Amino acid sequence: MKSFLQFSERYGGRAGGYRDLMRERVNRVLFVSSLYESFILAEDGQLHERVMGEFLSASLPQPPDLMRVSSGREALALLRRGRPRVDLVVTSPDVGDMDAGALARALRAEEIEVPVVVLGYSVAAVLPFTRPEQRSDVFDAFLWQGDAKILLAIVKAVEDRLNAPLDTGLGVPVLLVVEDSVRYASSFLPVIYSEVLNLSRAVLAEAGNRLQRLLRARARPKILLSRSFEEAFRDFKDYRHTVQGVISDVEFPRGGESSPSAGVELTEAIRALQPDVPFVLQSSVPENEGLARKLGTEFLLKGAPDFLARLRTTLTERLFFGDFVFLDPRDGSEIHRATDLRSMIQSLSSIPDASLVFHAGRNDFSRWLRARAEFGLADVVRPRRVEDFATLDDLRDELVQALDGFRRERLRGTVSPFRPELFDGHEGIVQIGGGSLGGKGRGLAFASRLMDEVQLANRFPDLRIRVPPAVVLGTDVFEEFFDATGLRRLALSSEDETVTRRRILAEPLPDPIREALARVARVVRGPLAVRSSSLLEDSPSHSFAGIYATWLIPNHDPDPDHRAAHLEVAIKQVYASTFTRRSRAFLGATPYRLEEEAMAVVIQRLVGRRHGRWFYPDFAGVARSHNFYPTPPAQTGDGVCAVALGLGKTVAEGEPCVRFAPPFPEHIVEFSSVEGVLTSAQRNFWALDLESPPPGAAGWSMDGPLERLDLDEAETHGTLRALGSSYSAANERVYDGLGRPGVRLVTFAPVLKHGVFPLAEVVRELLILGMAGTRMPVEIEFAVDLKPADGGPPEVGFLQLRPLGAMRHQHVDLPEAADAVVCESPSVLGNGVVEGLADVVFVDPDRFDRGHSRETARQVADMNTRLVRQGRPYLLVGVGRWGSSEPWLGIPVGWEDIAGARVIVEAGLRDVRVTPSQGTHFFQNLVSLNVGYFTVNAGTGEGRLDWDWLRSRPVLHAEGAVHHVRLERPLRALMDGRSRRGLIVES
Repeated sequence: MKSFLQFSERYGGRAGGYRDLMRERVNRVLFVSSLYESFILAEDGQLHERVMGEFLSASLPQPPDLMRVSSGREALALLRRGRPRVDLVVTSPDVGDMDAGALARALRAEEIEVPVVVLGYSVAAVLPFTRPEQRSDVFDAFLWQGDAKILLAIVKAVEDRLNAPLDTGLGVPVLLVVEDSVRYASSFLPVIYSEVLNLSRAVLAEAGNRLQRLLRARARPKILLSRSFEEAFRDFKDYRHTVQGVISDVEFPRGGESSPSAGVELTEAIRALQPDVPFVLQSSVPENEGLARKLGTEFLLKGAPDFLARLRTTLTERLFFGDFVFLDPRDGSEIHRATDLRSMIQSLSSIPDASLVFHAGRNDFSRWLRARAEFGLADVVRPRRVEDFATLDDLRDELVQALDGFRRERLRGTVSPFRPELFDGHEGIVQIGGGSLGGKGRGLAFASRLMDEVQLANRFPDLRIRVPPAVVLGTDVFEEFFDATGLRRLALSSEDETVTRRRILAEPLPDPIREALARVARVVRGPLAVRSSSLLEDSPSHSFAGIYATWLIPNHDPDPDHRAAHLEVAIKQVYASTFTRRSRAFLGATPYRLEEEAMAVVIQRLVGRRHGRWFYPDFAGVARSHNFYPTPPAQTGDGVCAVALGLGKTVAEGEPCVRFAPPFPEHIVEFSSVEGVLTSAQRNFWALDLESPPPGAAGWSMDGPLERLDLDEAETHGTLRALGSSYSAANERVYDGLGRPGVRLVTFAPVLKHGVFPLAEVVRELLILGMAGTRMPVEIEFAVDLKPADGGPPEVGFLQLRPLGAMRHQHVDLPEAADAVVCESPSVLGNGVVEGLADVVFVDPDRFDRGHSRETARQVADMNTRLVRQGRPYLLVGVGRWGSSEPWLGIPVGWEDIAGARVIVEAGLRDVRVTPSQGTHFFQNLVSLNVGYFTVNAGTGEGRLDWDWLRSRPVLHAEGAVHHVRLERPLRALMDGRSRRGLIVES
């Protein structure tokens, strides 16, 4: 795919370039200290938790592993082995058999390259290691004062020093810090790191998706600590072209002796080479403030009660780690403030000439851009000098053009912050509130970027393929809502989801969010999908498919205030779905806790068009790049697509639809016979009722405004023509198209066989694109409008991109002739061995009545609840399709009704061959939770299931057709993912 290679090059330049930064990481730290010192440091063994807490609170996702030895000899022995690799040694000043300097020299003598940092508990013990003769041995020395933040600062200081040579060459700025006092440096450096990390997160919030923010976070300024004039000046000369600023003490060593004027001399020496470097002098002597003023530097008084607040202000406004503050050069007062590139562009058009000249002359614009990790743009702006322009208007115009061109380029295919005054409903994807976009939001943003970069539209010039415009409420809105209303504890603890939902719906969203939604409602008319997008949703390991809510709203009330109110209700319905029995049951099968979850919400235009009171797309579907159950000539890697007329609920709920492999669109196993077509073809469809009561109104249904319609409605609307076939009972034949009288069926024959629409080609391209972008199998959702209301070309709405994770299979030997086989299947989903299945819940086919399948589902759910409470995973065996919303096809359980099942068996009905329902939410969750899934159709020779053996076991509990048996000899489930064969045998 040449287009994707081009994408990789360009995308690598935008975000991937940041991957080259921070190559040297401290992943493992070895502590060398006595047991007593370790106890003091760890506070009764909690060192690792404290370090992890500091890293997580600073949004640093990978805290280092910690190891400990109690002597220098042990440290040397471990480091000689080289396994595990140690990236940093933190040692006490003296560990009995040698001091820190001796340990460092011994390591160097054996050519073991690892930094050694001294961490002591008294100034007297640490001070010798800050002197020049010891500085050549150890990396640095710090004082433990009971705050674990010093450990974060040590790790980051080592990483910054190691990465500075390469990273600064790529444009990363450097903040020089000069402080010789070991006590004060040990207090001051953690504060500097904390503030810079906080401010870096704030300025990076306007970056695109979470991936881009994480990558750009690597470009935060390097903080380089120096202890003397010589070290500081050497650092400046090494990194002078990227020095963002200098924070320096006034008195520190020069020439081996403490010098009360070293800070002044350093300021003068640096400014002689680079006059525009921002300087901050700090001192515990108040009189030094006058000295700083004479030098034209900022001043901070050590020990002042507002020191940290002033430090934050200085970092933000003078060293450019926040808003750009335009100053009046006459008195230094603030006259304007820019928070991001867009407001900077607006500000440049209106600020006074004097302020423009003042900041341009000091290279403030390029410094602000560099602090925001916009290195390329900073390099464009910096070389231009005020005197290079004939007029100041020319200077303004060039700055505005450079910034605006860059901003537009960066926003293509990315997420933009919501700006009420600029929102027009056509901006692609915009975000209201901070925090994460959630799983769906991330997938949409990435899909939008992929399609933009590879110019997919050029591949299909007669189609309009795009991610429909969307507004995303970030997870911070969810957090703020529950914090402000005090509902978090109720939502987490209450098992009555009706009460929880009622309380959530009764509370208003925060006022700023309601104002933003009012703007959205004024601008956007027409049906909307209000979709869950939780933090954990759509991850490669857990899909959460169908666990949280999606609400479709007509959004056509003539009063925009009413539309905004309806939108708010739908959003809170999505919030409430976080705390349902279904979500709790699913989370219980994962490593996560409900309190870790947070919900973003995607508000997206619905693809389709109006037909009287109904709204729906011509068809919608789900496609996977990995087909778990291929039939020749298709192979696993060919993927599978499931499509249906109308809204995608038909596919998601496991109702009859069309399934095909994109390379072989005419090969549909279910349609290989007339009987198969009649059994498997879609007979009705889902549509949005535009005249239904709006959310929250009298008569409004919890099922939402969706209605199941017969195909004669679709034929009247003209939407069946491209998808339908006719069955002639007289001839016992199925004819493509609607040209003959007979029973109408949805077969997609005009599309898949006669080329009315290039569905197979489009799906195949989208799957290839998704796999290329994620480097793993993917699942996509889409909807198609063949005749858009605006008269444009057919529209393909790309609705979801979900990475599935790598498909790895361990080898499992299945015995050719095993004793006591309870079940054998040639169609198994899963891989590995499940031991200890002592409980079996099965639905007896002789007692199962399809007319009462909903009652059977309730009985299964009751048994599941009991077994989950007892902590007993079980084998679930049933007839027909598990999880189908169509009760005549099987047993319509929800995921929460069977969440405790470790292995599931689907057995065919007497008159219906059961087929795995790839594309449904139920199937997606089976895959993501690695639940064993056996399909058995004994009537067609596809596996066997020993019903007599099950019936002969002692029954612990029975209700209707549902039996619970407990076995003395537990069962084992063996699943070979490569051959897709499986056995369930007695242990």
